Amino acid sequence: MYRYDKFDHQITAERVAQFRDQVRRRLSGELMEDEFRILRLQNGLYMQIHAYMLRIAVPYGLLSAAQVRMFAHIARKYDRGYGHFTTRQNIQFNWLKLQDAPDILADLASVEMHANQTSGNCIRNITSDEFAGVARDEIVDPRPYAEILRQWSTFHPEFAYLPRKFKIAITGATEDRAAIAVHDIGMAVVKNAQGEIGFRVLVGGGLGRTPIIGSEICEFVPWQHAITYLESIVRIYNEYGRRDNMFKARIKILVKALGIEEFKRQVEADWQFTKDGPCTITVEELNRVAACFTAPAYEQLPENDAAVTAFKLDNRPFANWVQRNVKPHKVPGYAAVVLSLKKTGIAPGDATAEQMDAAAELAERFSFGELRVTHMQNLVLADVRQSDLIELWQAAKILGMATPNIGLLTDIICCPGGDFCSLANARSIPLAKAIAERFDNIDFQHDIGEIELNMSGCMNACGHHHVGHIGILGVDKDGEEWNQVSIGGAQGNTSSIGKVIGRAFTFAQIPEVVARLLQVYVRERFEGERFIDTVRRIGHEPFKEYVYATPVKEDEKLAGAEYALLEAGTPYDTPYYSPRF
Repeated sequence: MYRYDKFDHQITAERVAQFRDQVRRRLSGELMEDEFRILRLQNGLYMQIHAYMLRIAVPYGLLSAAQVRMFAHIARKYDRGYGHFTTRQNIQFNWLKLQDAPDILADLASVEMHANQTSGNCIRNITSDEFAGVARDEIVDPRPYAEILRQWSTFHPEFAYLPRKFKIAITGATEDRAAIAVHDIGMAVVKNAQGEIGFRVLVGGGLGRTPIIGSEICEFVPWQHAITYLESIVRIYNEYGRRDNMFKARIKILVKALGIEEFKRQVEADWQFTKDGPCTITVEELNRVAACFTAPAYEQLPENDAAVTAFKLDNRPFANWVQRNVKPHKVPGYAAVVLSLKKTGIAPGDATAEQMDAAAELAERFSFGELRVTHMQNLVLADVRQSDLIELWQAAKILGMATPNIGLLTDIICCPGGDFCSLANARSIPLAKAIAERFDNIDFQHDIGEIELNMSGCMNACGHHHVGHIGILGVDKDGEEWNQVSIGGAQGNTSSIGKVIGRAFTFAQIPEVVARLLQVYVRERFEGERFIDTVRRIGHEPFKEYVYATPVKEDEKLAGAEYALLEAGTPYDTPYYSPRF
């Protein structure tokens, strides 16, 4: 993986020292909150409902075991013993004190990490495919390009104060696992007729208040011009993007207003002046960065391990885990393994300090000391020998990280919601818990098949609800929290935005609503057909009609005293919640 050079070390050290002085001045009263706000946001520090939240950058989702151990250290020393992995492949800590923030950044710098540009109107963390470098369908490993873009965008003086935040995703495989269609810029590696490597570039995608699937602006940008072309896109946005209304400031609004052809014309006109300039990527530079992502010392192994094959026949839980959590690898005898952070009863994406320490140890034992973070809020060991799968499964079970639900109903994407975030209209985490408990049956989930349920506590869509096969959005109605339900959203090669089925529901009605949606699916599906494919074939109306045919009652599992606890307000004084919720 990439290691800091002298410039990275210097920049990070100087930023830590700078922020330490800024915090000192804030605590002494020399800086007021209005003055300090922009400074702390530049360092990924948010003020939430209960405490400060720090968002730490995990570039393209790649971590060393030492870095994961640092997360565990931060969780123990400065937080409440856990962290939250996000849909941006980052990690957040939700219970921090302002005076500790500089020390946390210094600790992060010691393992070549930071929180730069995890907030603010700048180019945010570059995200990518969690199976980059090992996927069988990969054209080219995208990580060297992602790292080059990270270096280009870090503290870029022209793009430090964009009209709004800006997100870039890149994939190098034929199957899009990085949700490139719903980013400000999405990049997919392609080969032209001559076999040359380049990028298909999408622009103007995004979720939030105005969800839009990105439009293709160029079908082939040579890899040498990845920076120069993106720079022209961001420059046009920076010049003409709206700054008078933050809700209309994203690049998707500009692209929609101009039309993709006119936007492309302006980008191409600007690009002619910079196309062959200093930001052109040279072969030497690409090779320098690519050298950080060389393949580990793989062994020559048989395609399949006989002991694993036999154990699957005798052990159904293990077989379920292999089916859902073990993914193909380009090297014979190896597999990529997803460590689930979606055990029922735990906030999706949360990991305790003990789990993070243990995951680091698993990475060292089984995966050359590296882990990946997925935008689905799980972890990945990318290079596991198939002969180690049984031992790894047994260890992951003890850690609560072997739930065989990857891609199934309880593999829920979920933002922190109203329990933490000051922007949220509703509580996402306890609702995710209620849904997971209602459908916590692995046999049932395997029968239902692949289905993505995404939840956001507000229109900012941090839980990517728009692209969930089932999407749940927290809304405010006269000061009370309700939830809208949409179906038909999807990410990947056939991305689509979900459609709201009708009026909103109370917290306690949602599990029954999900059950009714599934009943229509089971009734109408063809053999082997996924939920999303059934929705696309028959449309939304059969689902809507059945959901609203009779009044949706409160789920019986949430009745009585337990539901009263959910409605009681601050959750931390009730036995229904752990401090993690």
